[in-house]
Amino acid sequence: MAKSIMVVGTASHVGKSVLTTALCRILSQDGLRVAPFKAQNMSLNSAVTPSGREIGRAQAAQAEACGILPNEHMNPVLLKPTGHLQSQVVLQGRPVGTRSARDYFFDEKNEIWNAVVESFNYLDERCDVVVLEGAGSPVEMNLKSRDIANMRCAEMADAHVILAADIDRGGVFASIVGTIQLLAPHERERVKGIVINKFRGDPSLFAEGRQWLEDYLEIPVLGVVPHIQDLGIDEEDSVSLSSERYQVKKPDGVQTPEAFAKSGGSPVRIGIVQLPHISNFTDFDPLFLEPGVQAYFCTKPEDLSEADAIVIPGTKSTVQDLAWLHERGFVTAIQQGASCKTALIGICGGYQMLGKAVLDPHHCESDLESCAGLGVMDAVTTIQLDKTTVLVKGTLTGVYGGIEVEGYEIHMGATDFSLDPHRQPFAHTRRAEVLASVDTGMPAYDAVVADAENADAVNPYVGIQASDPSPEGFVSEDGRVIGTYLHGILHNDEFRSAWLNRLRRKKGLPVQRTVLHLDELRTEAYDRLADVVREHLDMERIYEMLQLPKPKRPLRKR
Repeated sequence: MAKSIMVVGTASHVGKSVLTTALCRILSQDGLRVAPFKAQNMSLNSAVTPSGREIGRAQAAQAEACGILPNEHMNPVLLKPTGHLQSQVVLQGRPVGTRSARDYFFDEKNEIWNAVVESFNYLDERCDVVVLEGAGSPVEMNLKSRDIANMRCAEMADAHVILAADIDRGGVFASIVGTIQLLAPHERERVKGIVINKFRGDPSLFAEGRQWLEDYLEIPVLGVVPHIQDLGIDEEDSVSLSSERYQVKKPDGVQTPEAFAKSGGSPVRIGIVQLPHISNFTDFDPLFLEPGVQAYFCTKPEDLSEADAIVIPGTKSTVQDLAWLHERGFVTAIQQGASCKTALIGICGGYQMLGKAVLDPHHCESDLESCAGLGVMDAVTTIQLDKTTVLVKGTLTGVYGGIEVEGYEIHMGATDFSLDPHRQPFAHTRRAEVLASVDTGMPAYDAVVADAENADAVNPYVGIQASDPSPEGFVSEDGRVIGTYLHGILHNDEFRSAWLNRLRRKKGLPVQRTVLHLDELRTEAYDRLADVVREHLDMERIYEMLQLPKPKRPLRKR
């Protein structure tokens, strides 16, 4: 049986996911078999597991930090807001319906809680340590009796709890003391430490504050973790769109022309439409890291006027967001850009919008039965009752022919090109047909991971059977218009380089060799996060808390 430690927060967006990721990385660096767990997550940023299940992207990133593959048991309940105060409920990776917040929180939830317990037990039996993450605040008093993501989960897992607070937003003393005071006495006993997160400046200036908290609450402050700039780890939800990562390259002068001049002149400008129900916006993180590229999210049509490329992202509600594009004048701006030879790429829901129309006959996403599309592809998409979640690999065609790519699909629609029998697919892809493991009944998948022994324990994936290649997406003859269901396509270094270089040639800029290697950057980001947190967090106390011997030195190679 595993030891359990849980990170809860004084509020949403105080850094729980990041601290959980850091602990996952540190403990796995120290040679322990570690897995993340978040009972309930509300997010439109999701990932697909090798078994074709869907979980929150933060838990997939935490699994990667552990050196293992993501698993549906790491996030048994995922709520994906669809609009109209409703969310799609994804249970152990499979959608089980769409419910209002009132129905979800006030109906009997035995089935959901049983799934949470089952998923935790699965990890508990296979790990040395399970690192749990809470959701929001553990003391939302109007919902506390129905909260399955925080202290009820801590009790189920018999977890030691760390309370994280964001000092950057102010009011840190009131938020910490208030949270502790509102916990029931038996819950309060579980809180074994406090972490002050996102501290800017000299930490010695907080020495008196640290002492006051310890004296007043009789709970140790385990660390004062500094604000970490340009972290480079996948964000959990759209609140993060206001973070500095996505503000650096907006066309408002935040990044100076001199910075771009170093990379060969004026930047390639890429406008990403910020849809109301935008999902998986981490698809575009590589664009914010590329030198000589000015990527920015657009909230009004005029933001697109000087873009060299327009990106329409994924969305949890294609029909509603397509109607929003019409209402706000984006459709005209996008069509004008396309007529002026501006590059255009649509991913998932954005791909569906590129066609003649999107139909929703079963009202899966909205009250609308249909909405006119952008009309740049001769295709019609129909939203369906069944959801596709699958990992894929494939080979690009057309002007990008021969480039090998991989990604994942998450969508509830089928795009029909019968209007265009000569359509050029963007790629020919193979879907993973997952085999069942005889030993465990769990899916089988062949993958290279950082720690093979750990991976076998948590994810006993041992083989994969690929389907025959099939056409996927659309690419215009000149490569200027692309539509694809492949999330993560821009994380493929060779394709991203080829696509950006076509934009550079059109603008008269010199082409550039790929200088970013996303896999290496992610590894470095996890290690950098672990280094910073290890330096500022009392890991000795955490090992004592877990009743585990502290390693003489971390196994991480420096």
